[in-house]
Amino acid sequence: MSQGAPVTPRRGRGALSNREGRFERTRVEVGPDIEPDPDVDPLADPPPVATTVTPERTKSILTTNESPDVGFEQSINPYRGCEHGCVYCFARPTHAWLGLSPGLDFETKIFSKPDAAALLRRELGRPGYVCRVTALGANTDAYQPIEKKLRITRGILEVLSEHRHPVMIITKSDLVQRDLDLLGPMGRERLAAVMVSVTTLDRRLARRMEPRAATPEMRLETIRRLTGAGVPVGVLAAPMIPGLNDSELEAIVAAAAAAGAVTAGYVLLRLPLEIKDLFREWLTTHYPLKADRVEALLRDMRGGKLYEAAFGTRLRGRGAHADLLEQRFQVAIRRAGLGERDIDLDESAFRVPPRPGDQGTLFPG
Repeated sequence: MSQGAPVTPRRGRGALSNREGRFERTRVEVGPDIEPDPDVDPLADPPPVATTVTPERTKSILTTNESPDVGFEQSINPYRGCEHGCVYCFARPTHAWLGLSPGLDFETKIFSKPDAAALLRRELGRPGYVCRVTALGANTDAYQPIEKKLRITRGILEVLSEHRHPVMIITKSDLVQRDLDLLGPMGRERLAAVMVSVTTLDRRLARRMEPRAATPEMRLETIRRLTGAGVPVGVLAAPMIPGLNDSELEAIVAAAAAAGAVTAGYVLLRLPLEIKDLFREWLTTHYPLKADRVEALLRDMRGGKLYEAAFGTRLRGRGAHADLLEQRFQVAIRRAGLGERDIDLDESAFRVPPRPGDQGTLFPG
């Protein structure tokens, strides 16, 4: 990871800069010989960056996945970019494909898919469609703050509920509680489950690392509320960052189990592409005394590298420290009475949406 001097954080934002994406031909850096602007107070907080949301027209909404590391074959992502601003987010490099920065652009320039529900209904009705448990929000959070206004995820859930299609939601937002009227009945019929991401129980660390996500307390309360409504819930202790939050693994599992979680998982920090420099910049600014140790531990768990993309090791790492983290996790879930398995959802109840030209029933009811 490149070093770089500490940068003043922006309130409510995770990334500290807007580093160019990997496809850009030029890179702009301020050198030491550049005279500072006399009209700018060097001690003042940097100006806020407003969030913009741009509607995006797409031809499809279901994305297929062949990775053996994840427990689903298809997913739906209502948004590109994410307001939560998690500095470690593995989806940040996708903004480079749009000619934008994986840094501040990723969390301030959001693209929404307003036609998602209509597209989903059409795709579910296609001849030959095979019902599979579908992940909602696997790339960027389907319940990020803008969802409160746009309700795109809500529309998707209404379609899935109507046609009895199983869904696995992955989120770190308490906004998922808004849809308990749909998720409760679906959960009780094994058609919906939620995995709640809990990265830390330290509110200060969470605010720095995931500035616009729900607090740790709210995430545990979300597990309680979902469980109380009949929705199966699991916890993802993700990502585990060696030397920063990995010491909390057992506490996170225990707290989630006490709140009602029935299964658990964890993921080692992933730093592909542009994320490695964004994360180092964040780490050097917020935790300068820990930065070198975190990097050294991470390299030890990645075969000397900062990231390995190979299936089987990219989520857990390898080596002595990675093995120890795995052993600790196994002990933690046994003590908490949790399982490490996918929640079993029912794919057999799916009802195909009516297709044009379908013969209606003569005797309804």
